[in-house]
Amino acid sequence: MLGRRRRLPAERRPPLEREERILAWAEPAGSTDVIVATNRGLWLPGSHRLGWAEIHKAAWSGQELAVTPAAEVTTINGYAVMTDQPSLRYTLGQPGDVPHQVRARVTRSVAYTIQHALPGGGGVRIAARRVPGLDGLRWTVRYEGGADVDDPAVREMTSQLVAQAQASIGQ
Repeated sequence: MLGRRRRLPAERRPPLEREERILAWAEPAGSTDVIVATNRGLWLPGSHRLGWAEIHKAAWSGQELAVTPAAEVTTINGYAVMTDQPSLRYTLGQPGDVPHQVRARVTRSVAYTIQHALPGGGGVRIAARRVPGLDGLRWTVRYEGGADVDDPAVREMTSQLVAQAQASIGQ
C-alpha cells in the first residue's frame, strides 16, 4: 500500500530510551541487524547508538551509507576537542527514509560552524551542536591540515576564537 511505512519487528528494535522514537530503519546487506534512525540518534548494528551530534560526516551514495563518528580527545576551557573516527559503511538495498533522516538530523544538530586559519599552518573548525537533553549548545573544535595542537599559541588562539564565536550568538 502506498503511504504505509514498514514496521520494525519488536524483536529487532534497539533498546530505546523512554522519549526516543523510531523515524526510519533499514537492513544492511549481509547483516541480521538493522540501522535505526530515531529522534535521538542513529542505532548501528550491534546495538550501538551514535547521537546526532556525535556524527561528524554522513554521506549517501545511492547504495552505501557512510558515517564518520567523532570522538572527544579532551576538554579545554569549556569546549571539546574532537577527532574523526574511522568511517562506518553500510550497503542498504532498501534504504527507506534512513539517508534522508540521517542528513536532516545531523544538519539540524549543527547550530553554528566556522573555519579559521591558525598560526604555523592548518586550521580549526569551531562548531556548536544541539544535543538532546542538554540545555544550551555543546561547543567543539576540530583541528585540520596539520595544525600543531600542542603549540600554546594555537591553544590560546583557539580559546579566543571559541569565546568570540560564543559571544557572536549570545552564549
